[in-house]
This record gives sequence, structure tokens and C-alpha cells, in this order.
Amino acid sequence: MKALFFPFLMGLVLCCTQVPANAQEFNEHISKEFTLKAPAASSVLAIYNIEGPIRVEGYSGDKVVIEINKTISAKTNDDLETGKKEFRLEFEQTSDTIICYIAEPWDSRPHSYRNRQDDWHHRDIDYRYNLEFTVKVPFAMNLAVSTVNKGNISVKDVAGSLKVHNVNGGISIANAKGASDIRTVNGAITVNYLNVPPDDCFYNTINGELNITYPTSLSADLEFKSMNGAFYTDFSNTEVLPFKVTKNKESNGESTVYKISKNREVRIGTGGKKLKFETLNGNIYIKKQS
Repeated sequence: MKALFFPFLMGLVLCCTQVPANAQEFNEHISKEFTLKAPAASSVLAIYNIEGPIRVEGYSGDKVVIEINKTISAKTNDDLETGKKEFRLEFEQTSDTIICYIAEPWDSRPHSYRNRQDDWHHRDIDYRYNLEFTVKVPFAMNLAVSTVNKGNISVKDVAGSLKVHNVNGGISIANAKGASDIRTVNGAITVNYLNVPPDDCFYNTINGELNITYPTSLSADLEFKSMNGAFYTDFSNTEVLPFKVTKNKESNGESTVYKISKNREVRIGTGGKKLKFETLNGNIYIKKQS
């Protein structure tokens, strides 16, 4: 593979929790099954977890099957009982969407982030919870899944668009076909595509490598940044594109400022869809299927 080195700088966000030592535990298994109200290709499954891994696999059926191992732990029986009574997991289904999220002790949905931040700053809970998801969806389903701590996310054989976010864990995706928005902070990202994505894609990690495999027929414009890493590819038909220069008017309206982008771009084949890669501490590997 050939390597191209270009530096960049990114911000860092970390989310940490503590697990009590010698915790007492309550375990429960939850099973849910949903019949889609619209074709799988126009339907979305959204899972907003906080603690624990998520595994999703596509299959030839027409239902969404969700299996969850729930664990609540605490130092004392009283705190454990509080957690058992207070913790609440919710499921909602609309005409084209199935949503699974934590409702209590705070709402895990992204649009509730501000309220959740207020909860974190002003409220302590004396128990911990963990949700381990194992999910089966129709092959053509679209996904929007996320977790924060104590688990990786893996997706296999799902052909729809993929929005997969993690914080303290890796992401592994096998046999993808759709457009992808894949992000984590502390972990590697590995994605294998069965065909060239039909739309723009974005891949981002702070501490970890990006390993993305595309069909040999890939033709796209790749934009990437890495401070402490390098860009590698075994695609031979590559071209390093010139730095982008953008023109900006200053506020006084009298002068024009030209700005050179810090991102670098590489064209594979004749170009096409934009594929963006960002990492701080880790290499970027763009591979072709063998």
C-alpha cells in the first residue's frame, strides 16, 4: 500500500462512568418483536443506548426482533431496588420508524441531549445499568444506532443507510451497501462494503484506526485528516488533488480573504461521491476487496 501523510487537529470529547465495586445485580431478559408498517427499505430502526453493546444482523424475515439483556447494579439493596423501580426502557413505533430508548433516569434520545446534560449535572443516581442488544432486522432496513460506554457496535448484512455512533468502543460493519455516517471517539472503525455506497459517507474516530474496504470498482473523491497517522491505500488509480482555496468576504466588505483548506483530497478512478475520513491518533486504510 502507498502512504500519504497529512497533519490535522481535532477536538476531543470523552464520556466516562464509574462501576461500583462488589455490586449487587438484578438481571432481566427483554424480548420485543415488531411488524413493519412500511417496506424495510423506507423504514428506520433507531436504538439509543448509553451503557452496553449493540449487535445488529440482517436476515430474510419481515420483522424486527430485539433481544436485550438488562443488568442493574448497585452497592446496596436499597439502591438496587430504586434502580429496578426507576429505570425505564421505552419502545415506540410510527408509520416508518421503530425507536428504542432509555426514558428514565434520563432520556437517551439525541434531541433530549440538553435536558440530559442538566440531569447529569444536577442529579446523582446510586445505581448503574447495562443493556446488551442483539437485534435482527430485514436486510433492506435503515439503522440509526448508538451507545456510549462498555460496548462495541457491530452490524452485519444490513443494506440500508447506516448511522452508527459510539464513544468508548469500536464499530464493526460487515457487508454494507448503503450510505454511512460512522463515528466513535475511543475505538477503531472497520467497514466492508459489498458495493460502492450510493451517497456521500463520513467516518470519524479520535483514538483508533479506520479500516474501510470497497469494491474494486470504487470511483470517488476521498477527503481525509489525520494528525498522528497516515493514509494508506492499495487502489492504484489514485490522484492527490490540489489544496482547496475558498474565498471569503471580510465583514467590512472592502477586502477578500482566501483560505486554504487543511483537509487533503485523493481521487480514486474518475471521482464521484465524497467519502470523508477523520482521525487524530490512528492510520486510515482504504482497501479494495480481494
